[in-house]
Amino acid sequence: MRSPFRHADTEPAATDAAPRRVVVLGIGNTLLSDEGVGVHAAAALCELYALPAGVEVIDGGTAGMELLDTLSNVDLLLVIDAVKAHRPPGSLVCLVGSEVPVFFRSKLSPHQVSICDVLASLEFSGDAPRDLVLVGVEPESLELGMRMTPTVAARVPEMVAAAVAELAARGVALQPGGALRCAWPSHHASSGSTA
Repeated sequence: MRSPFRHADTEPAATDAAPRRVVVLGIGNTLLSDEGVGVHAAAALCELYALPAGVEVIDGGTAGMELLDTLSNVDLLLVIDAVKAHRPPGSLVCLVGSEVPVFFRSKLSPHQVSICDVLASLEFSGDAPRDLVLVGVEPESLELGMRMTPTVAARVPEMVAAAVAELAARGVALQPGGALRCAWPSHHASSGSTA
């Protein structure tokens, strides 16, 4: 069944086994209202679902090149972010594969340039994610403020559902029951591994 959130007319390739290393990366600036939706959605995912071994949820905040080591050689990178797609505010956007870095070349905020640079650097070094997905939402406001607009805040559950569906389509099943090891604030990882 085709994902209702998919932007492209492509479906993920079927695999015999789930990816071994999965990173869900919430990015955005939580001081700029809707710009922080990726961080909020990643936190919601972490609160609602238990993480299986090999799955990390990372608050990337506005990080850039410092994410190189963390994102190097991942099997699946799922980015959650605010995206400027010239659609009505609150519109969900899902991109896959090569669509993702191309999309980030259109600036929404400074961190997008950084994530584009990170992806390009990983590609250049031969350490790029084997599968790449972006789940995003069109922002309504990027004004200074700690709260998202009601339009975008209301879409966070749908972003989480889209992320869970994209993971499931790639053999990564999340179960309800929040992961206690989610680490916030920025640049801390949560892992489903038993450390």
